[in-house]
Amino acid sequence: MAKELLKGNVAIAEAAVRAGCEAYFGYPITPQTELLEHMSKRMPELGRVFLQAESEVAAVNMVYGAACAGVRVMSSSSSPGISLMQEGISYIAGSEVPAVIVDVMRGGPGLGNIQPSQSDYNQITKMAGHGDFRPIVLAPKTIQEAIDLMGLAFDLADQYRTLVYLALDGAIGQMMEPAELPPMREIPAEKPEWALTGLHGRDQKNIITSIRLGAQDLCDFNEVLQAKLKTIEENEVRYETYFTDDAQLIIVAFGTAARVAQTAVKRLRQQNIPIGLFRPITLWPFPENELNNLAKRVGSFLTVEMNVGQMVHDVRLAVGRDVQVDFLGKAGGIIPLPEEIEAKAMSMWRQLEVVAQHM
Repeated sequence: MAKELLKGNVAIAEAAVRAGCEAYFGYPITPQTELLEHMSKRMPELGRVFLQAESEVAAVNMVYGAACAGVRVMSSSSSPGISLMQEGISYIAGSEVPAVIVDVMRGGPGLGNIQPSQSDYNQITKMAGHGDFRPIVLAPKTIQEAIDLMGLAFDLADQYRTLVYLALDGAIGQMMEPAELPPMREIPAEKPEWALTGLHGRDQKNIITSIRLGAQDLCDFNEVLQAKLKTIEENEVRYETYFTDDAQLIIVAFGTAARVAQTAVKRLRQQNIPIGLFRPITLWPFPENELNNLAKRVGSFLTVEMNVGQMVHDVRLAVGRDVQVDFLGKAGGIIPLPEEIEAKAMSMWRQLEVVAQHM
């Protein structure tokens, strides 16, 4: 299929449709509203379910109900809306049903603004509501990658019966790029054996619940859940490297921040500065082993984010306390400039040269 010029939010919505999304529930909030608008047109055209809920709280609970029925279901929102969904997300986790949520991040805290940000990193990778649970979090840097990861999100959700986030900042949702959409997938006629379908003839009734009031019962369930999360950590880590083979200084960034950092790396490489870029694609499971291996020969890292410092803590844990990890970030929806990243990286490189001269 030929590439076409697509807006990020629209491309993600159409990718979800083509991945077999059978139901969408959501509430409009910038900068992701175009996603909801596209679904409002396409889903009824195909005889599928679209419903604009009265709030994000209602939307996520509708997602929960549809997920229990075994259909491919999703919602989308932006930072304050994701905050409202946290309780429902915890119920989804406690019931082990698959669902996909797209988070097009904006500035915060509070109402914030509609500018692009990465301020939800901790919210989506660490919390996922109350309880000991983490969702899979996929972070694209281009519209094409967002399209590709949208299909993967549904597949991973079904495979592990878990929640999967597609996490991007508002810049990727609003920009336009040439990209290629995948062909339409067929929706399976049969629903999973665990689903609540109302079908007669089964040996026993299916029961889906997140209610486990006994301490030992809940403890046992958490042990099962942690075993599944461990399997995900072992098998679903994704990342991209750029000029890291001979790098002595590595920038770590995701999403739009990684795009800007890649420009800075290109320019610094032209000045013969041995710098590289490490981009986590899965924000969870975080590629900590891969970063740790790099830290065995690289003595300095720079984490670049569109917030005041959230992923930087995971980078520091991954590389160890004896390795230098500096941070460059912008809050409020401001995107760091390549020149700012270059200046910070050059300052760190000069420090490394000084240290090397005195060894």
